[in-house]
Amino acid sequence: MKYSDIKVTDSIKYVGVNDYDLDLFEGQYTVPNGVAYNSYVIMDDKIAVMDTVDKRACTEWLTNINEVLGGRTPDYLIVQHMEPDHAASIQVLAEKYPDIKVVGNTKTFAMINQFFDVDLCDRKVTVAEGDTLELGSHTLTFVMAPMVHWPEVMVTYESSEKVLFSADGFGKFGTLDTNEDWDCEARRYYFNIVGKYGSQVQALLKKAAGLDIEIICPLHGPILKEDLGHYIGLYDTWSSYKPESEGVFIAYASVYGNTKQAAEALEDMLKEKGIKSAIADLSRDDWAECVEDAFRYDRLVVASPTYDGGIFTAAHEFIEHLKAKTYRNRKVGIIENGSWAPMAGKKLKAEFEAMKDIEIVEPMVTIKSAVKPETLEQLKALADALA
Repeated sequence: MKYSDIKVTDSIKYVGVNDYDLDLFEGQYTVPNGVAYNSYVIMDDKIAVMDTVDKRACTEWLTNINEVLGGRTPDYLIVQHMEPDHAASIQVLAEKYPDIKVVGNTKTFAMINQFFDVDLCDRKVTVAEGDTLELGSHTLTFVMAPMVHWPEVMVTYESSEKVLFSADGFGKFGTLDTNEDWDCEARRYYFNIVGKYGSQVQALLKKAAGLDIEIICPLHGPILKEDLGHYIGLYDTWSSYKPESEGVFIAYASVYGNTKQAAEALEDMLKEKGIKSAIADLSRDDWAECVEDAFRYDRLVVASPTYDGGIFTAAHEFIEHLKAKTYRNRKVGIIENGSWAPMAGKKLKAEFEAMKDIEIVEPMVTIKSAVKPETLEQLKALADALA
């Protein structure tokens, strides 16, 4: 897909780049459909470039800008977020256009000095909450959004065309020509990247509620123009740590298949009760999707063998990810396995009890090596308690 195929408005131009070759976003999240680095140009009496792109895409991005400018020179570069996938090309643009002014807040410029060797002394425009910038018929208002998800983040509202430039908010994985469900990849993106900062997202949503928004322009993913209530509603749910769906997510790790057998038996029991469920192998499935599903559903079951006197590696790493993302407000069931001294269940229970607003569902199921009739009885009791 060409950048020119993507329309924001007649005067707000898309100049971003699709990265089809990236395999790991932020060095850890699999992106089978790549990612888009979004950037925009507002054409007016004064011209503003909204953010830059990752260095991987800099050359193509500069070509896009040149074509949109049509020989004109940009007056401002608005820097909403200093993460390198959006800010890596700041110095390149500043050197290409030596008169361009760079707009950011005090924390923005502290980070620019950390990332780059560029003298912006006479070119800085430092803004704070509620400050405005007139371009002609367009007026930009700057809204601070600290820790969504870096401390310097701000978003920008353009009032004449009612556009919110939302930084990393409302973003998703995948290039812009990827045909996939927005909710799924936006959810995986949100919980793994922004999820820890729910209270800060809530604060930003309260500010945004006072704005008349018709278009949302994020730094990743598609431009949102229709059914904005759906997207904003999901962000409200996610950032409130409320479950999005009723159901049980079963996350298991298994060494020789016995714990897997128990997890699958529980899934069958839940299905017989008409309870929606999803299941994942923590050793093989995408861990970021597992985190996503743990937050999506209102109930979670973790099944783990005892390993080195504790929780099996893959299950332990899953718990650490949940802790890092402030997992809370859920019911949790536990299945452990151990041939001589089962300890995984005790350790899992302690981990979840240290989280906020977690209800441990009894009974805790203990497998002693292999699934036996007594194990199935315990699983039935757990299924009843989860119903």
